[in-house]
Amino acid sequence: MNDQGLEHQSEESPEQERKGDEKASEPVEKALEKMTKDELLEKAREFQKESGKNYDLYLRSQAEMENMKKRNRKEREDYLKFANENLIKDLLPVLDNLAKALSHSDNENNVHALKEGIRLTLKGLKDTLSKSGLEEVKALGEPFDPCFHEAVSEMDDPKAKPGFVITELQKGYTLNTRLIRPAMVVVNRQKANHGSDQGKNSDTACVKN
Repeated sequence: MNDQGLEHQSEESPEQERKGDEKASEPVEKALEKMTKDELLEKAREFQKESGKNYDLYLRSQAEMENMKKRNRKEREDYLKFANENLIKDLLPVLDNLAKALSHSDNENNVHALKEGIRLTLKGLKDTLSKSGLEEVKALGEPFDPCFHEAVSEMDDPKAKPGFVITELQKGYTLNTRLIRPAMVVVNRQKANHGSDQGKNSDTACVKN
C-alpha cells in the first residue's frame, strides 16, 4: 500500500506543478467586473492620469510641428529675399565705376572721358553677369534661327546671303544656355523655293531643344 501510495503521489506531482505554473502565469490585475468600488475608482484615476500625459505629449508635438512650419516658412522667405545677394554684391563695383565716370565727366567737362567711363562700366557689367551664366545670343551675320532670333522685318540686301541676319535691333540673351530673351533682328529676304524648308527645319530643331 505504501509503495502504491508513493507511486500514485509521484504521478500526480507533475500535474500539480503544471497547475501551479498556470496560476502563477495568470495576470495580477483583476477583471473590472471583479473589482470593488474603491479599486474601480483608483483604476479610473490611473487611466485619467495616463490620458492627461498622452494629451500633453500630443499638444507638445503639435506645438513643435507648428514651430517647425514657422521656421521653414521664415527660411524660405529669407532665401527668396536674399537669393540674389551675391549677384548684387558683384554689381556694386559697376555702380561705383558708373558714378566715378559721371563725376570725372563733370569735373573735366570732357565727353570723351564720359564715353570711356561708360564703356568700361558696360564691360564690367557684362563680365559680372557672364559669371552668373548670362551670355549674348549671336545674331548679326548669322543664319536666322527662330529658336534664338525674332524677325521683326525682312529686307533685300544683295551683299548678304538669303536668310541671314543683316541688322540686330535688340540683343538676345541666354542664362545657363536657356533662352530668356530672343534677339530682335532684320533678316535678308529668302528665295521662295527654299525659304519654307529652312523654316520648317529650324522649327523642328527648336522643338527638340
